Amino acid sequence: MSGHDTAAGPPPGLSADFLDGLDRDLATADAVLADRYPGDPGTRQPVHTVYVNADLVRGDLGGGLVDRWTTGAREVLAVVAADPAAAAALGLPVDGAALTTVLDQVRAKLDAEPIEDLRLDFEDGYGNRPDDEEDRDAAHVAALLPVLLADPRGPFLAGIRFKSLERPTRRRGLRTLDLVISGLLAAGPLPPGFLVTLPKVTSVDQVAAMVAVCQELERVHDLPAGSLRFEIQIETTQAILGADGTATVAGMLEAAGSRCIALHYGTFDYSAACGVAAAQQSLAHPVADHAKAVMQVAAAGTGVRLSDGSTNVMPIGTPEQIRAAVTLHAGLVTRSLRAAYYQGWDMHPGHLVSRYLATYAFYRAGLPAAAARLRAYLNKQSGGVVDEPATAQALAAFLMRGVHCGAVTDAEVLELAGVRRPVLDAMARRKPLPPA
Repeated sequence: MSGHDTAAGPPPGLSADFLDGLDRDLATADAVLADRYPGDPGTRQPVHTVYVNADLVRGDLGGGLVDRWTTGAREVLAVVAADPAAAAALGLPVDGAALTTVLDQVRAKLDAEPIEDLRLDFEDGYGNRPDDEEDRDAAHVAALLPVLLADPRGPFLAGIRFKSLERPTRRRGLRTLDLVISGLLAAGPLPPGFLVTLPKVTSVDQVAAMVAVCQELERVHDLPAGSLRFEIQIETTQAILGADGTATVAGMLEAAGSRCIALHYGTFDYSAACGVAAAQQSLAHPVADHAKAVMQVAAAGTGVRLSDGSTNVMPIGTPEQIRAAVTLHAGLVTRSLRAAYYQGWDMHPGHLVSRYLATYAFYRAGLPAAAARLRAYLNKQSGGVVDEPATAQALAAFLMRGVHCGAVTDAEVLELAGVRRPVLDAMARRKPLPPA
């Protein structure tokens, strides 16, 4: 009797030596793939970035900014969603008890952490000022940021947007960045939540230059390598499609390496560059969708997060105007969430209301089905939808994002999906499951 079981079919033809050779030949490609596409880091992503002009915080060294935004948000909430019946008119994808839960969550959020991520802006909104004035504002911002980041009600991420690396603004922007970092370090260690935003990027060379700036600032201030991180703001057409026909943003991510943590879409600069009339400039315009789709593909798997831009419609005026603005923004937020843009910009305290109403409603509406499908997948149950491992990862990531932003609790995920946080986190990142 031969050593081969004929019932199992003929033996494989590819030898171990051949397969070992393939492993050796592909070792470099395997390493590059793992380095460039590590997947989502699994950390909490803010649902928004709030932009405030740097000159508007000159009198703040305590909780003034947070208090002002909270007060403004509560005033808008009282106009548009004083109770579930009023909130129902905003077009949110929940009703009944779920809508009541969402309203309670928004009120609690405004009490506990109204702003998640903050940029004090020295760019477009701030404009061009005399050097001594911008220097003073930079020094004040450097003193304010550690206070905000240490405040229990303050943002867990905060930083600045400085002027671009285009020739006319390059030195002024870098001077402001330098002054802010020097001021931060004069007060103590670099806060772990500190970030900077690099605007109006037009070339890979500018991103490489930003990396060199970070390295030099780390050298000058004796900071650990990699301490300084930045976001790339995509608001020029050259950042999406280069003169050679390539998607420039992909090269930007390669040049930035691990220093780039996010790509932020700039609604109005990009739309204007494409010739879109002012009345039609919107997060929902086709040119915005094209740019964001390119950004999304370039960032996929890299661990770099995505942020949508802003609306220029402010919730001010008559009650009817405020409700219309909140309804518009909530719809745009929901649209972005459905397109896998889990973060956006907020420019007015009232935007916190529409941001949190739409975000919490999105996760509350999707919770029952996502949890049931994940439970069925883990239990290998048959049903109307047969999910692949990649879909199970997406279901877990949806639930994890809901937990991170406060729309969903760990207890709810355990009850509905039968999954504890460590398992959920591993599934969301497609990592080996921890021991039971």
